[in-house]
Amino acid sequence: MKLNETEKRNPRSMNFDKMSTREMIELMNDENRRSVEAVERALDSVEKAVDAIAEAFGRGNSLIYIGAGTSGRLGIQDAAECGPTFGVPEGTVKAIIAGGRERVFTPAENAEDVEENGRADILKECRPGDVVVGISAAGGARYVVGALNAAKKNGCFTVALTNNTGTAIEKEADVAIVCETGPEVITGSTRLKAGNSQKFVLNMLTTCAMAKTGKVCENLMINLKPSNDKLRARVIRITSDLLGITQEEAEEKLKKHSFSIRETVDAEK
Repeated sequence: MKLNETEKRNPRSMNFDKMSTREMIELMNDENRRSVEAVERALDSVEKAVDAIAEAFGRGNSLIYIGAGTSGRLGIQDAAECGPTFGVPEGTVKAIIAGGRERVFTPAENAEDVEENGRADILKECRPGDVVVGISAAGGARYVVGALNAAKKNGCFTVALTNNTGTAIEKEADVAIVCETGPEVITGSTRLKAGNSQKFVLNMLTTCAMAKTGKVCENLMINLKPSNDKLRARVIRITSDLLGITQEEAEEKLKKHSFSIRETVDAEK
């Protein structure tokens, strides 16, 4: 059986267990740079995915991540941040992990092997016009293959995010984002370079699509929700910057508009 690149042994780390701490961390840091380079090579595909997601948001559709293990957890992390950061309604960005919510904390490595579960899970969440991003470092997780296949048949735009070429999830995708990160420092541990690249791409997908649909003003979080003291202070600073007034003045104006930056700015400009 031909090994995927992410499953091969890395010749640079063959003696990892004998290295000094400094040698270990320098090697890992150097290998991490390859995650960035891998994403750079895939930017054409990332661009296509961002535009498709922005179009879906413009129609009132959702972005749905689905994956297993580390890939599933990374999707959940990105989805969870979108509400507080961009002020979008619940369900705008959703994430599904193979095996259910408990697998966020407790692994079940065989959960990725059941294609029918992927089909069933995605069909509970998606509707025609949504964008479904299937995430699998190896690219062959049957759970993700099943989900993408079912989503496409249900009228969704499908995106594959993987770290190997010629994989099963690519065949089910309208756009394939392939970040070839190569062999890991610890053989097969795709939470390392592969996971890095996936996180970078997910950041791009949501951040850029949100900016393209009016959720960012200049480089500021115009829809930020002041849900704690730190964020309340940030809301005041953003409003101060946008209106060119002092933070004290900004706070007084925000109070009149339930601490909504957008409403405050729209009322004052």
